Amino acid sequence: MSDRGYRRPRPLSPLREHLRDTFWFAPTMGFVCVFVLWLAASAVDEEIVAVLQREEAYDELSSLIAFVQDAKTIVTTISSAMMTFIGVVFSISLVAVQMASGQLTPRVVRIFVRSRISKLTLTVFLATFLFSLLVLTSYESGADPRRVVSVPLLQSMLTLVLVGLSLLLFIVYVSATLRLLQVGPVVDRIARDSFRVLGRMPRGPGGPEGLGPETGRVVHEGRAGVLRDVNTARLVRAARRQDVVLRLIPRIGDFVVPGTPVLAVHGGAVPPRSRLRYTVSVGVERTLHQDLAFGLRQLSDIALRALSTSVNDPTTAVQCLDRIVQFLAAVVHLPLGTVHHRDRSGRVRLVQEGPGWEDLVDLAFEEIRWCVAGSPQVSRRLLAGLDDLLLLAPEERKQPLVRHRALLVQAVERAVPVAADREFALLPDRQGIG
Repeated sequence: MSDRGYRRPRPLSPLREHLRDTFWFAPTMGFVCVFVLWLAASAVDEEIVAVLQREEAYDELSSLIAFVQDAKTIVTTISSAMMTFIGVVFSISLVAVQMASGQLTPRVVRIFVRSRISKLTLTVFLATFLFSLLVLTSYESGADPRRVVSVPLLQSMLTLVLVGLSLLLFIVYVSATLRLLQVGPVVDRIARDSFRVLGRMPRGPGGPEGLGPETGRVVHEGRAGVLRDVNTARLVRAARRQDVVLRLIPRIGDFVVPGTPVLAVHGGAVPPRSRLRYTVSVGVERTLHQDLAFGLRQLSDIALRALSTSVNDPTTAVQCLDRIVQFLAAVVHLPLGTVHHRDRSGRVRLVQEGPGWEDLVDLAFEEIRWCVAGSPQVSRRLLAGLDDLLLLAPEERKQPLVRHRALLVQAVERAVPVAADREFALLPDRQGIG
């Protein structure tokens, strides 16, 4: 059996993805970096003063003292205004995110949380505020060049640089936040994230044959929640040391409760608990880290909300269908379903069930198909998408597409009594109604 396309997971990838889902890590690292920068700049400023005093260049030192005293007013203004500025900017941003989640889907909030520009902007804003406060502590009350110890020249210059960087990031951040209010950029972001997941997902055909009898199970003992991801590298290592094969029972995205079996052991004893620690991550909602179907779930949610009677926006549904068809066209020839993770010697150590082709097609079209009978724009786009996929799909994968096409035709025929309207609604069109 071939595991074409298998990619060994990077050991730190779960940790990196979990940190990307937080909003505290980047500012915390920014505080640490700012403090180190301030210490280094203070040391340089003290060395500049010491050199000028040794050379008895008191006139030059007096000029520096006068310059930094003038700069102190600017630094004081920055430190007092920065927190107000941060509060106003992010209050407006939260309103924009709330509007986007109401118009599209609450899942778009994770785009804001994971946005690098959002975290970088907040980090630089807070770093500028903290750095200005630290610089104010470096100013001395005396102005005698013979007695002064530190003149915060470099620190004042760095404060101005941070302010300039903050203003630049503010422009970029506002532009990026406004894009959350536009349907096109949001669905494009979801599609790109889905393709990124697809690019790093291990893939391989085949079922669980050859595993041998099941010899034990491991139950979930943590909190209840959604299975977000598994540390496959750690599980493979634990299975290799115990010389067994592990099988993940729930799929990524399933809701598990304490006592739910999560791992089945084949071929030997259950590995010690210490080796299985931190191998399964459970959270309050699904993520795209290892969840191949979650992108389609989000696109389907946006399309369904657009087709609801309260919103009635079929053009948004068509944009979602564009990306759904794009994603399915990319996976139509790929091996899906069961994934076999191997150790260094090539032996299968972990078997993981993933969504198959039919699962993805049903997720993409089933719910949308139920809502398109009264929208000829969406029915035409859906028919065109199904026809395009039928041209691309190998023979063994055409059946789900044929089934959805036939059900769509039947639904439109039942809902539209006028023959001319039915004919118009069942005419494939990649633009819906161009």
